[in-house]
Amino acid sequence: MFPEHRPRRLRSTAALRRLVSETTLRPRQLILPMFVAEGIEAPRPISSMPGVVQHTRESLRKAAVDAVRAGVGGLMLFGIPREHDPLGCGATDENGILNVALRDLRAELGDDTVIMADTCLDEFTDHGHCGVLNAAGEVDNDATLDVYAKMAVAQADAGAHMLGPSGMMDGQVGVIRRALDEAGHQNVSILAYSAKYASAFYGPFREAVDSQLKGDRKTYQQDAGNAREALHEIELDIAEGADAIMVKPALAYLDVLRAAAEASPVPVAAYNISGEYAMVEAAAANGWLDRERTILEVLTSIRRAGADMILTYWATEAAAWLD
Repeated sequence: MFPEHRPRRLRSTAALRRLVSETTLRPRQLILPMFVAEGIEAPRPISSMPGVVQHTRESLRKAAVDAVRAGVGGLMLFGIPREHDPLGCGATDENGILNVALRDLRAELGDDTVIMADTCLDEFTDHGHCGVLNAAGEVDNDATLDVYAKMAVAQADAGAHMLGPSGMMDGQVGVIRRALDEAGHQNVSILAYSAKYASAFYGPFREAVDSQLKGDRKTYQQDAGNAREALHEIELDIAEGADAIMVKPALAYLDVLRAAAEASPVPVAAYNISGEYAMVEAAAANGWLDRERTILEVLTSIRRAGADMILTYWATEAAAWLD
């Protein structure tokens, strides 16, 4: 007896496989996270993330131009100040490193790409938390919202097209939306980090932003065991005015990403984070994985799970492969 059904027929040539592929991965769907540091004279390598650096303002501009030429859809910018303080004052300072760098990129690129800014205090505070602390040393949600509002306006003034509130404060999207509208920035959009988990995979990122974190963020980021809670957070952010939502991390939460994509009426992003990047790079460096195939498989899996956009440190490189 021979099989009546032979699905392998559609896998027999590269052209057939391409024709029937269910999931597309294109450069425009990739967003490049970038780090810019104050007071450095040359790009500074990040040891736990081979190939990724803290940029100078000049090297940031060049790398951004290269990414846009490669077809990358957007750039997400993180700033690293020379000095930290309890309130993260560098975040709202118009001459702070993040806002200065946003102006640099807007002047260089205009509207040729989507310039995004991380709207969070963790890079700027001397305790490393995503908000300001109260007298008991706990993150004060509502006091933090006041700072986020000022930070959002400063970033929009500096030229950001889209803001990424990543601090997981309750009500952050609504406060930022109102602040932007009142400041005349009705067209600046919000990519809400709606389902952001307290993950061990953030480790290399802490080096990347010179994190001063003491303790952990479990009181405001989500618990790894909770999926329904993520959908509740997404629902709240959309109701408050989010233009797009995000699941972070990506690989360990593909089930959450699928559920978010099925439920969300707005575009869905996923962040292929530093620890995921570092694992692949380490394995490839040891010859245990085919680097290019693995990277494209990882990114395709995130698209297949439902992401419309992927933040990934491989964005520029992968875009070149895809084209």
